[in-house]
Amino acid sequence: MSAHELFAAAAASLSTALATPLGASLSTALATPLGIFALCSAGVAAVLVIVSSFVKTMIPLRCLAVGGNLGFLVYGVLHPSLVMVLLHGVLLPVNIYRAREMVRLTRRVRAAAAAGDLSGVWLKPYMRRQRLKARDVLFRKGDAADHLYFLVEGRIEFVEIGEVMDAGSLFGEIAFFAPDKRRTLTACCTTDCTVLRIDEATFQQLYFQNPAFGFQVVTLVAGRLMADRNRLEHRLAASGSNANIPGA
Repeated sequence: MSAHELFAAAAASLSTALATPLGASLSTALATPLGIFALCSAGVAAVLVIVSSFVKTMIPLRCLAVGGNLGFLVYGVLHPSLVMVLLHGVLLPVNIYRAREMVRLTRRVRAAAAAGDLSGVWLKPYMRRQRLKARDVLFRKGDAADHLYFLVEGRIEFVEIGEVMDAGSLFGEIAFFAPDKRRTLTACCTTDCTVLRIDEATFQQLYFQNPAFGFQVVTLVAGRLMADRNRLEHRLAASGSNANIPGA
């Protein structure tokens, strides 16, 4: 017998050995209603996992992952598999939490945009706390704009224009979206301050996970720009200036 014939015979024997227990297991599973239900659950879960590989946004991806976890969890319970139960039992609450987190964020941003709320409170769960002393400089004119900020406590002065900002305000977002991403003003603490900050990488992650979030944030930034422009118009009108308003 040639080497080729020996290889073919070995492959046929292996296929038979693998097919026999698989066929027997499949026949056993199909013999009962619970077995059929378990196989259907696994099949649906497998389809959801395949579909999720083509999804580009996070909320649908998490929902598909939850469905897949449920399907495989049911299969692992009805067609006993401790490893499958443990794996998907751990992944299920994680995916549910992340899906709910992104849905809540989207709702917060939409509500803020609809109400014209420019405070940025809806970003607080994704921001890090930073404490500053009076006279500390948070950033200087010309610095790279790599964070957005929310003032929780204290007062901050923008030195070049002499304006003071009170607690409860989002700031630093204009330079964050500017082409050169450079600060146009210096922010100095006039009192002890507590600020929350979100870095560019985290913001971009939120945007790519849910483009609706990014669209609503751009809407809010545009609202802030319009509010700043209106304040400038009122000041110029009060001073009797006929200067052109930038951004018109």
